[in-house]
Amino acid sequence: MVPDPSIQRMRIEQITSAQNPKFKNLLLLQEKSRARREQGLFVVEGRRELEHALEAGFVARTVFVCPEIAGGRWPVGAGHDENRRESPESVFPGLTHSVIPGLTWNLNIIEIPSQLYRKAAYREGTEGILAVMEARTLRLEDLVLGEAPLVVVLESVEKPGNLGAVLRSADAAGADAVIVCDPLTDLWNPNLIRASLGGIFTVPTVCATSEAAIAWLRARGIRILTAQLQDSSWYYDIDMTGGTALVMGTESTGLTDIWRAAADAHIRIPMLGRLDSLNVSVSAAILLFEAVRQRNS
Repeated sequence: MVPDPSIQRMRIEQITSAQNPKFKNLLLLQEKSRARREQGLFVVEGRRELEHALEAGFVARTVFVCPEIAGGRWPVGAGHDENRRESPESVFPGLTHSVIPGLTWNLNIIEIPSQLYRKAAYREGTEGILAVMEARTLRLEDLVLGEAPLVVVLESVEKPGNLGAVLRSADAAGADAVIVCDPLTDLWNPNLIRASLGGIFTVPTVCATSEAAIAWLRARGIRILTAQLQDSSWYYDIDMTGGTALVMGTESTGLTDIWRAAADAHIRIPMLGRLDSLNVSVSAAILLFEAVRQRNS
């Protein structure tokens, strides 16, 4: 249902100084995992990513908009006005009606000039929108699996860009979940969100210990396939049509012994050149789409 603009409104103010406390906190949330953890907030950059977050049920607290980039019906230069109100449809033209309700509760809209936006944004081409969102934590018990679930497990992945790229592939392959074991990066790192193109919101993602993840997978009858070079079979020779967990470690050290011992099968990707490993996000994409191929045969 489309909210009644006469009932639900959003306050708009304007910031022009980088010393403004609200803008300084935006930068802090972008740069410091400790600040994100302590405040329970994180930053989403870009209209597409914001829409994915809202569709997934995340709540926006504050949206920073650069009118010069974002376009829309923005009364630029009005300054701070406690009585100024806008309907969500006029502020965010083009967002689907299904996500507009997530933009209407206790929300502040802050206009910033292009020089401040460039200071806060991680990349160009993000439609002039930065949103401060309320973080939420999923547990293994919260995951809802389909028949013959397909799960990606990553152990101790430290580069947020790699994890984001895996999430993007997991979304494309229709994976049920991504489990990050003993993580060395936080899920709300802006580089991770950027690399995932919003996949962090479209694919249920959980952090857990390796021990807890193994127990959870076994309790649900999901086969554990570990990607490793030693004592392994070609990945395309292993059945992935049933419940499957594809488990990968870091490129430098691989998987720890707890996963090697827990595996139902060890799998590897042929390496025909002089190098002996692929980027973990590339490996994940290859294995995910092998599972897709087998299930669609």
